[in-house]
Amino acid sequence: QVQLVESGGGSVQAGESLRLSCVPSGHTFGSYCMAWFRQVGEREREGVAAIAKDGRTTYGDSSRGRFTISKDSARETLYLDMNNLKPEDTATYFCAVGWGYCDFGTDFQYWGQGTQVTVS
Repeated sequence: QVQLVESGGGSVQAGESLRLSCVPSGHTFGSYCMAWFRQVGEREREGVAAIAKDGRTTYGDSSRGRFTISKDSARETLYLDMNNLKPEDTATYFCAVGWGYCDFGTDFQYWGQGTQVTVS
């Protein structure tokens, strides 16, 4: 069982930056694939960024070049640095954990409760 707690969401103006954090507990940190997804209302969740055990990263088309996913093993925290935010980035952002090959198609078994990001 892995528990995930996200934080760092908020309301910002277009062009500003935010850093999201996700703290997992209940399993050895970093021994799995970790990712950020986002969702607007009832739409399908969209993959934002993923990071594998070995640090390999994957980005969605909408986040590539503006967002950076990283993990800090000492703090056991996953981050998503979002720069040059746009109104279309407004969504609820979720972190997720899964095993196997790491990309947006990974079987993510555990999800956080989500943190809201609003860009105006």
